[in-house]
Amino acid sequence: MKTAIYTLTSELHDEKAVQAVTEEFLSGLHVEYDFRGNDYADYGSHPLDLIYVRTGGTEGIFKRLLPELSAKSASPFYLLTSGKSNSLAASMEILSFLRQQGRKGEIIHGNAEYISRRICLLEKAGEVRRQLLGCRLGVIGQPSDWLISSHADKEKVKARLGIELTDIPMQALLDEIKKTPAEEVDDVAHSAVVEQALPGALQIYHALKKMVERYSLQGLTIRCFDLLTSVRNTGCLALAKLNSEGIVAGCEGDVPAMLSMRIAQAAIGVSGFQANPASINPETGEMLFAHCTIPFNMVERYEFDTHFESGIGVGIRGYMKEGPVTLFKVSGDLSRCFIEEGELVRNQAKPDLCRTQQIIRLSDCSKTSYFLTEPIGNHHVILPGHHKELLEQLMKTL
Repeated sequence: MKTAIYTLTSELHDEKAVQAVTEEFLSGLHVEYDFRGNDYADYGSHPLDLIYVRTGGTEGIFKRLLPELSAKSASPFYLLTSGKSNSLAASMEILSFLRQQGRKGEIIHGNAEYISRRICLLEKAGEVRRQLLGCRLGVIGQPSDWLISSHADKEKVKARLGIELTDIPMQALLDEIKKTPAEEVDDVAHSAVVEQALPGALQIYHALKKMVERYSLQGLTIRCFDLLTSVRNTGCLALAKLNSEGIVAGCEGDVPAMLSMRIAQAAIGVSGFQANPASINPETGEMLFAHCTIPFNMVERYEFDTHFESGIGVGIRGYMKEGPVTLFKVSGDLSRCFIEEGELVRNQAKPDLCRTQQIIRLSDCSKTSYFLTEPIGNHHVILPGHHKELLEQLMKTL
C-alpha cells in the first residue's frame, strides 16, 4: 500500500462506537490504504503516513509518541480527522505543539471529496520524495564562469532531497571522448558544418553514457562550453538524447537547474527544457525562452543546426506542442523555488538566438516581476502541462 493509516484514540471513548465511526469515515474516502491502527512499528516506511486522530483527549498520547515517530521519519505529520468526538480540536492542539517543536504538519479535514484529493496529492508527493532518495547526480567540471549564483549546498541537498552530488573532473570526460570511436551517421543535416559535426557529437553522447555507468549516476550537468575549445564540438545532441532516455542531463554545469530537472523527472516523467529568458513583456506576461538543446521526448519534431554562440557543432531546434506549461526552478540551498503555470503560445526559429525558442505567456502576468527583481539564476526549467499543485506540495515537504 502507498498510504498507511495509524490511529490515536482516547481510552475514555467506547471502542465499538469509535470503530463504527472509523469504518464509515474511511470507507467514504474511496482511497486505498493500509490500516495499521495503533501499531506504529513501520511508521515512516510508506509514501504517505497518516495519523488518524479519532477522538479528543489524544494530545498526551501523541506527545509520548513523538520521539519515536521523529526518529523514524523527518517528513511532516499529517493528521487525519473526521471532526467527530472532538478529534478536530485535539488535532489543532497537536499541530500547535508540533509547530512549537519546529516540526511541519497539516490537519487533513473537510468533506470526503476534498480529503480524498488531498490524500492522493500527498501520496504522489511522497512517492516523488522516495524516488529521489539515494539518487546520484554528477557535476562534470565546475559551473560555467558566468554562472556566479548557480552552485549548490551539497549537505543541504543530501539532507533535504536525499540526493548525492558527485564532482567529476572535466578531464575524465575528455579522456573518455578520446577513447570513443566515431560512427556512421544517417541523420540528414541542413548544412555541411552540422553534417561534419554529427559523428563527434555522438562521440560525446557515448562518452557521457560511459560516465553515467562508471559513476552510477541518474543524471548530470556538464560544463559544456569547454567542449567548444577542447574537441571543437557541443554537448547539445548528447544532452537531448540522454534526457529522452531518462538520464537527467543539464547544461553549463548549472547545479540548481539539474536539481530542478531531476525533481521534475521524478514528478512527471520528463526532465524538462532548461532555458533562459531572452526577453520579457511585463504587461502581457509573455516571455521568450531559448537554448540550444531540448529533450527529444518533449518535442513533436526537431532539426539540427549549429550551436548559436559558437557557430560550430550540433544544436537542436525543437518544436514542442503548444499548450499548458509549468516553469520551475529551485535554488542551490533549496531555500527558494519558483513555480508558475502558463501557456506555450508558439515556437519560433529566429537566427539570432539559441536554436530552440519558445514564447510562453504566464497565467498571471504579474509573476514576470520575479524574473526582474528576485530570479533564481538565469536558467529555468519548462515542463509540459500544469503541475503547480504537485510541485508546490512537494517543496513544502522538504
